[in-house]
Amino acid sequence: MKKADMLAYKERLLALRARLRGDVNALASHALRQSDDDGGDSSSMPIHMAELGSENFEQEFSLSLMETEETTLTAIDTAIERVDQGTFGKCVECEGVVPKTRLNAIPFTPVCVRCAEKLEGI
Repeated sequence: MKKADMLAYKERLLALRARLRGDVNALASHALRQSDDDGGDSSSMPIHMAELGSENFEQEFSLSLMETEETTLTAIDTAIERVDQGTFGKCVECEGVVPKTRLNAIPFTPVCVRCAEKLEGI
């Protein structure tokens, strides 16, 4: 892959990482908000058990999204390292070329389509 192409992908990866970090921070502050926000006033406490269940579900859902986005952030950081090492665009499994169409869809992917199918058991 040409250096100019690698730099363009690196810029996309950096932008995607910045956006996801903002999303993770927003999810964290929403899911883990403190009772300090209301000055210790318990009026924001749910009165009905169904409300409490809904809030618990929402918090669990947010935490699950955060975990998924953290995994994606790790994959992005690894892809940026591959750009810096000059190995970006090469499958880490078979060392074949990862097609640009795949990289355009999933710029942080470390594997080609064939290896992804093997890894996912398709």
